[in-house]
Amino acid sequence: MMDLKKLYLIGTILLNLSILAVGAQPRKPVDVPFQRNYVPSWSADHIKYIKGGSSVDLVLDKISGTGFQSKNSYLFGHFSMRMKLVGGDSAGVVTAFYLSSQTNEHDEIDFEFLGNRTGQPYILQTNVFTGGKGDREQRIYLWFDPTKGFHDYGIIWNMDMLTFFVDNSPIRVFKNSKDLGVKYPFNQPMKLYSSLWEADDWATRGGLEKTNWANAPFIASYTSFHIDGCVASTPQEVQVCSTRGLKWWDQPAFKDLDGEQYRRLRWVRGKFTIYNYCSDKARYPTPPIECSRDRDV
Repeated sequence: MMDLKKLYLIGTILLNLSILAVGAQPRKPVDVPFQRNYVPSWSADHIKYIKGGSSVDLVLDKISGTGFQSKNSYLFGHFSMRMKLVGGDSAGVVTAFYLSSQTNEHDEIDFEFLGNRTGQPYILQTNVFTGGKGDREQRIYLWFDPTKGFHDYGIIWNMDMLTFFVDNSPIRVFKNSKDLGVKYPFNQPMKLYSSLWEADDWATRGGLEKTNWANAPFIASYTSFHIDGCVASTPQEVQVCSTRGLKWWDQPAFKDLDGEQYRRLRWVRGKFTIYNYCSDKARYPTPPIECSRDRDV
């Protein structure tokens, strides 16, 4: 297990390097209250509103977890959330922030934060579903303690690629490879969701570590409920959102990462990646075709 002090020291270096980046960056998120963009989706009584909804806490106990969803559906855009994860012994607890369509062959873009035993680093799992197919998991250690303060987790989604960001540093890309026969999320509007629940059958060491309910309630905190997306609740809006060049995320600078961003992505890959489906030869003797295009190995 990586020493936590060393892990977080390396993280500080990474943040300093990110300040030097000169490439295209997402627009700065706008802090808005929870009620602007979201509503509870289940167990509303397990959501606590702070300062009029400028922040919220999600609460998990033995009775229930909870979650919320966006009021609108979107097709492309920039979506981010500042989160402080469950502290202490959080084994078996999962906190999620994701986009998902509402169809059988659904598209989905996932951040899943897998709790761990006290003193062990959090694991961030990302996944991409297209046309109902997922199995594209990647897992990294976070290079800071996500339980001690708020950090930004965001996604830019356009017609060319998906980019996952942590504190403005890219940690994963998924390119549009339709020309190679790989489905890409381009025509199904998605809502944003977040949830806090118990998943000790798989979440920590494959289900070996179980949730210690003596530590309940488990609390994940959220603020800065930023959405800058193309609203696509009607067929007419979907058509408008599919028109290239209308939004800042459609511009040429966001068709790919620049050299500095790829360097940081490789840095995360080299230092913090603990699983990448692209390099899982037992599961995929021939790497999935999108992996080479993503330059994310």
